[in-house]
Order: sequence, then C-alpha cells, then structure tokens
Amino acid sequence: MTGSLVLGVDVGTSSTKGVLVERASGTVLRTAVRAHEVSRPRPGHVEMDPCVWWTEFREIAGELLLSAAEGRVEAVGVSGMGPCVVLTGDGPAGAEEPLRPAILYGVDTRATEQIARLSDELGAEAVLDRCGSSLSTQAVGPKLAWVAEHEPAVAGRARRLYMPSSWLASRLTGEYVLDHHSASQSVPLYDSRALEWYEPWARHIAPRLELPPLRWPGELAGAVTARAAEQTGLPEGLPVITGTVDAWSEAVSVGAQRPGDLMIMYGTTMFLVATTGERLTAPNLWGTLGAYPGTRSLAGGMATSGAVTEWLRGIAGAPEHGELLAEARRSGPGARGLLMLPYLAGERTPIADPDARGVIAGLTLEHTRGDLHRAALEATAHGVRHNIAALRDAGADLRRIVAVGGGTQGGLWTQIVSDITGMEQEIPSVTLGASYGAALLAAQAVGEADAARWNPVRELRAPDPALRERYDRLHRLYLDLYPATRPVVHELAAWQRGLGRPQ
Repeated sequence: MTGSLVLGVDVGTSSTKGVLVERASGTVLRTAVRAHEVSRPRPGHVEMDPCVWWTEFREIAGELLLSAAEGRVEAVGVSGMGPCVVLTGDGPAGAEEPLRPAILYGVDTRATEQIARLSDELGAEAVLDRCGSSLSTQAVGPKLAWVAEHEPAVAGRARRLYMPSSWLASRLTGEYVLDHHSASQSVPLYDSRALEWYEPWARHIAPRLELPPLRWPGELAGAVTARAAEQTGLPEGLPVITGTVDAWSEAVSVGAQRPGDLMIMYGTTMFLVATTGERLTAPNLWGTLGAYPGTRSLAGGMATSGAVTEWLRGIAGAPEHGELLAEARRSGPGARGLLMLPYLAGERTPIADPDARGVIAGLTLEHTRGDLHRAALEATAHGVRHNIAALRDAGADLRRIVAVGGGTQGGLWTQIVSDITGMEQEIPSVTLGASYGAALLAAQAVGEADAARWNPVRELRAPDPALRERYDRLHRLYLDLYPATRPVVHELAAWQRGLGRPQ
C-alpha cells in the first residue's frame, strides 16, 4: 500500500453514489452506485426509508474497498439530499430506529397549512430576518409541525433529528451531530445571524426534540466504531467528517466557493448555489450558510429537472438516453413550437408554489417524443434563467458559473442552458458531484487538498448569440404561461389531493 485515499459517499434522490479518490491528486480510482426510488404514498408526500441509506453505504464501501492495492483510506466524507426530516427515539438503540420514513426536502409539499400557520404565528418578516429564508416546502419546521398534528404518537416519541449526511455519520461514529449549513436550512429552528439553534422557535414547534450539536461540514463528526468497522469493512478509528447537503457538497467539488461564483447542479432536481460576500435574503430564495466557516450563500432550487426527462423517457418506452438526446438535438431550438412548464412536482424557487403543475403548450399531432424531450430540457433552462434573475434581483453578483452533476454529460443540456441564459458555463474535469465533494472535504480534514488541483476546468460552454433573440422571446412566453394557467392548475391540484372537484 503506497497511497493515501479518501472515500466519499452521497445519498441522492434517485441513488447513492460512492467514490474512492487519491487524496493528493484528486484522481478518481473507483466509483459505485446503488439506485433507489422514493415513495409517494399520497400527492405531495415524498419519503424514503433511511435504513436503505445505511445498507447502500455498506454495499458501496465494500465494493470500493474490494482491493486495497492503491493505498490506505485516511478519511470518510458523507453528504446527502436535504434538508430532510428523519426522526428517531433516544438512547443508543432508539436512535438507530427511524420512527417513520424520512420526509424529503422541498419536493415534499405536505406542510402547506403549517407553513401558513407558522408564518402567521412567528411573523414572516421575522423569520426571514432571523433565519435568512422564509418558511417554504424546503423548511424543516413546518414538516415537524405536520408530524405533530397528523402523527402525534410519532412526535411524542421523537427525540432526535437526522438528515441523510448526519444519519450516515451517526451510523459510522455513534455521534449525534449536524452541520451548520444543514441547520441553516432547518427554518425556523436556526438563527443564521448568531450561528446557533434558536431555542424559542424550536421549542414552539418540537418541544421534545433534542437538537444536535453543530459543526461545520468539514469538521470531524468522530471515528468509525468497532461495530461500524465490522459492518462496512472500514478500519476502526477512521476519521469521518460531519458532511452536509448534497448541493453544497457539489459546490465544494468544483471549487465554487468565492463571492461571484454560481454552481448549477444538473440532477434529478436542479439546484443553484451562489456564494455571496455578504448575508443576502429574499423571500423567494434561500439564504444559508456555506460549506466553510465564514461563507454565505443564496440559493434556489427547482423541484424537478432530470425527473421530468426521466418521466418522459419512461412513458416513451424507456429508450436509451443517447437516442433521446439525439432526437432532442434534431428537434432544434424552440422544440418546433413547444413550450413547457416543468412544475410536475410543484415548484420551489422562485415561485414557491407547491400547487404549480406541469404544462405543455403548443402540442400538436405532428410533435414527436424528441420534441417533448427538447421542450423539457428547455423548460429547465428557462427555470434556471428565472432563478438567476431572482438571485440578481436579491443582490447576488454572478460572475462565474460552474456546472456539475450527471446532466452535464452529452453536452446538449448545458448548451441549452447557456443559450437560454446567455451565460458561459465552466465544465470541470470531474462532474461526479456531491460524493466527490464529500471526499474533498474529508481530504481537507486530514491534510491539504485543493479543489483547483483536484478538479480543473475541462471545457467552456458558451452561448450561441444567433439564438439570443429567439430564446428571449420564448422566455417572455415562459414567464407569462405560469400566471395564465395558475387558476386552472391550482384547482386541479386541489382535486388531486382529494380536497375538491372541478366545477
């Protein structure tokens, strides 16, 4: 064994990914993936069994460590989708057993009534000022309130709150901790000015909950226990970082950590993280702490992106991805007169409307699945442009865009985003995303590791100026389409929830 290695594992919406990396150079030695699916037991409810995450971590660790010829693992990094709500009881045994499935981040829209009630009780402006974000489907507090109202037996037994990253860290180390960034998305439980839990509001919403001690994502949560070593094959005593939410780990993976940097994450959902030089807030965006001490960010997130294209692929008979991309490329800019709203799971930012729904405008018998696929890609790009405008309106100075995630492969999607936004994107050498960022944070925790050396820019994606006028016109139509269809889709959304019927 000659080299020093780090292991990074990320729990995502559609899969758990792991990566084994050479610590000094950032060279990826092996990767492993375990696909999984979320549960949607009712409209607006999106859940997962947290025990699946630990099972997948164990399988991935075993696969990546099958051969130790490259060197010795020095640290483990973890990250995951979020903010999520995993509730357990107390005590060594109780903390390992979830009391109910995890309630996922902003794609789960069940707590709309609690959002409205808490906004009235606490004061919407007061929440934004103290927490940096408004109460929304992304916030943890309303989901805890929903559990208290709809599942009082669970709420009565709940003592600990986990997210995917802290769940893995706890299974590995036995420590109950959470990172400051994840806490800053736990609105309204966290004071983003004081950098600590805000006890009055936390007790108001979840009086029995023991809030976890706070650390920064790259700080150590603890070391691998003897029991975890036996289950995973990792050596006992191995350092494990606290970890954080996947999008911020992705931003770490591409070095988007300076004021003026914007990371766009192409995945099942679309996420945008702007690093800011000062604390910025906006009611339709998320003002949070960054991944490193002293950093702040302003972020947006779409409820769907790759989820829409996968849905279309499924109803089209599940053709190969390359085949669909080729057909979408042939469709051409504007998708032969199709315009789509990608709100198939409601929408997070900037419209913050859980009752928004997908719309396809201009559909004719002549349109093909390639046109629909192109329209979906363009819809997400229009959503990115909408979010960029909101970030700028809130004061974010956006000078550099870095793209990351599985959707960067193939080139078409990133090109469409550049064409529609009019902005150049950097494509780094490694676009694995959050698992790679978790590995980088782990490497930095035990030694020196630099994002620029690990992951240099591979290519630039520049907008085509010849398409600017066409896409500007289509974007105006995109912005008009939502308010024009909102009354109809809201009534349909209520019908879907079983709360009413179309008149």
